[in-house]
Amino acid sequence: MTTATASEIQHVTPAASAPATDHPDTDSPAGLFKIEPFTPHCEVIRVAGDHAVIGVSPGNSYFSAARVHDLARWGLALFERVDFVYTDLYVAEMYAASGYPPEDARRKAVKNLRGVRAKVLGAVQAVDPGGTRLYAHAMSDFRGNAAYREIHDRLQARLAGDDEFRTTCEKLVDTFLAGKAGRASDAQREVCLAYVCAEAPLFLDTPAILGVPSSLNCYHQLLPMAELL
Repeated sequence: MTTATASEIQHVTPAASAPATDHPDTDSPAGLFKIEPFTPHCEVIRVAGDHAVIGVSPGNSYFSAARVHDLARWGLALFERVDFVYTDLYVAEMYAASGYPPEDARRKAVKNLRGVRAKVLGAVQAVDPGGTRLYAHAMSDFRGNAAYREIHDRLQARLAGDDEFRTTCEKLVDTFLAGKAGRASDAQREVCLAYVCAEAPLFLDTPAILGVPSSLNCYHQLLPMAELL
């Protein structure tokens, strides 16, 4: 069972001035986005077309309702099964770590989570109303998944006992906190580490977690986690 990563999925918008023969086939759902596999192995997984995880971030303007709907159509045109996953763990804490006052961070998290949940669930209902191939999950849903918990527990153990792995994760934390003014506190760094460990299992073994033969992890831009893990 294999998890692979797409470094980018780019929305395809034909240029009005381009010749018709140069236009991507955006009339077909499969032509709505251009995918850039992270490695040759990722391309093999893409071609297999068993499964895709599409990550959706709360508060990210890229993920409009229309674009999430297009991602759903695109995913089902290319993969046998698609699972949307949106982050709902440590969202307020991550906003606070990036510089928001605690109460502002809490309000921002509530608002953005409400919005992303509505967009994802709306797309699933519209594109696959029977619920046979397209699914939606909050990250917290996986806390009840035995395979996810096992991977998460192993990551926590490695953080405590594997200096090389801890250094890799600390680099991810540095990336998340790069835009924050001033030095991050130890508490802020620990929140970021918790966030990394919550997301990492889906990069490591999505097939075990979701019961699929192979899986491509898709996002609209290259994620530092893909580069480091």
